[in-house]
Amino acid sequence: MTETKVFTEIELDRIIEMAWEDRTPFEAILFQFGLPEKEVIKVMRGNLKESSFKRWRKRVNSGVSKKHLKKRNPDITRFKCSRQKAISGNKISKR
Repeated sequence: MTETKVFTEIELDRIIEMAWEDRTPFEAILFQFGLPEKEVIKVMRGNLKESSFKRWRKRVNSGVSKKHLKKRNPDITRFKCSRQKAISGNKISKR
């Protein structure tokens, strides 16, 4: 039996924002919200227009996006830009 997580509107917006960002890997979303890639895809499918979802999936699966850690440069060990200001509500930025 799988447990469905319920997110607040703010958390849902942040998950979608992180999924749209090319440099934010799925592992960062898993770390912060406990959502594996398959669940992120379901969230995106349920909250985007069909054309937007298809465009997002095409970009994620292309060579442009670094959504998968295997496609990233191994020297990059952080989830966000070192010059990025802390985002309130972001557990990662409070380290």
